[in-house]
Amino acid sequence: MAEPSEGDAKLWGPLSAPSLDDIEALAVEALEALPEPFRSMSRGVECRVAEFPTEDICKDMDLESPFELMGLFEGIGMTDDGVVPHTGQMPNRVWLYRRPILDYWAEHTDTLGEIVTHVLVHEIGHHFGLSDDDMYAIDDGLR
Repeated sequence: MAEPSEGDAKLWGPLSAPSLDDIEALAVEALEALPEPFRSMSRGVECRVAEFPTEDICKDMDLESPFELMGLFEGIGMTDDGVVPHTGQMPNRVWLYRRPILDYWAEHTDTLGEIVTHVLVHEIGHHFGLSDDDMYAIDDGLR
């Protein structure tokens, strides 16, 4: 493996890892690119970005490391509750976890935008009532 040159170090020196806002911007782009009718049906789903899942989520999901989870759907899916939430119900929300996403990005060849889109679409799939197995089957069919 070649040693980095001084020029390489100067090129990378001013760069920093994508921020929470950068990940959120990629998520907004992905939401806007969803095909209809999914885009319209997803409008009520909030998208939030955090560094990691909370300790409670890690404990509830029996995760060995917070790096194991890149995203999470929080709420009641359409097949469980319908399109209109009951009074007092918190809005459905998709969480994207920056550090696990960046860790995955560093180890794979997908672009950061592709990873954010994949995680977002996967979590929105839960809003539509799709299981993980359903979404993996859809992913396999797209490749």
